[in-house]
Amino acid sequence: MTVLLQTYSFRHAYAAGAIDVFGVLREAHRRGYDGVSINVNGPGLRQLSGDSASHVDAVRALLDELGLECDLEISGSADGFLAQRLDLCRRLGVRNLRTYMRHAGSVAESIESTIRDLQHATPVIERFGVPVLLENHEDFTGAELADIVGAVNHPLVGALFDYGNSMMVGEEPLTALEACIGHVRAAHVKDHACVLVGGEVHVLGVPIGSGVVPVTEIGHRLGAAGVNRLIVSNVWGYSAPVRSWRGGGTPGAGLFAIDDLTDPLLRPHPLPADAVALERASLAAGERFLGLG
Repeated sequence: MTVLLQTYSFRHAYAAGAIDVFGVLREAHRRGYDGVSINVNGPGLRQLSGDSASHVDAVRALLDELGLECDLEISGSADGFLAQRLDLCRRLGVRNLRTYMRHAGSVAESIESTIRDLQHATPVIERFGVPVLLENHEDFTGAELADIVGAVNHPLVGALFDYGNSMMVGEEPLTALEACIGHVRAAHVKDHACVLVGGEVHVLGVPIGSGVVPVTEIGHRLGAAGVNRLIVSNVWGYSAPVRSWRGGGTPGAGLFAIDDLTDPLLRPHPLPADAVALERASLAAGERFLGLG
């Protein structure tokens, strides 16, 4: 199993100026990870901490020095945008490029647009030779993700399975995984609990192993299917509403049962002053549960 550390695991530290990409790379090496998965959405390439040629070269140099693998994470599927990010992948020696859709409209329209974009982009993807993995990023059920990747039908286009994101469409993670596992090349491991916010069910990021996501069972199923690339995603401090219930879940029942969380390590809203320290504590708790380090 190749295990990467996602830069999102330090998003509060990034926001506070307490870490940058070089710090994350050194943390990943110190903690015994095989590599990092860097989110480059937004101005300045976000958690890459800069977009100048010299900066990108410096990141590549440190990756090489520390012997770390690298994946990148973006959103969007237009071929011109993908070409830009795939060139960045080339410069950094990236193994996989994760993306998710950015289309408005109905679910059917979003699916159609994503298929069209990725089919149109396949010549660009072939030119760079970097696999593009579509994530179930709070938008699609497992079956919908499988339909998209199956329709594109290209060896360099696969799926990234996120352990918890199907909950935002009211689908239990094991149901989602069963539907798309034949396309999955990598996975984000994370954990969630459910709380009520203004009468709506919200999914809350909690330390891996402390929530409702069947982390161990998902890991076993991924391993049995030959998926050997795992990205540790510490989503402490994250919250999102369940957008729809088309995945078959029931509000307040099963994995969507409402938790009365009072520990700030489990329920960080409003965000406490020691958010950076709690974020690190959450990551460490998740690593202990996963048997890392």
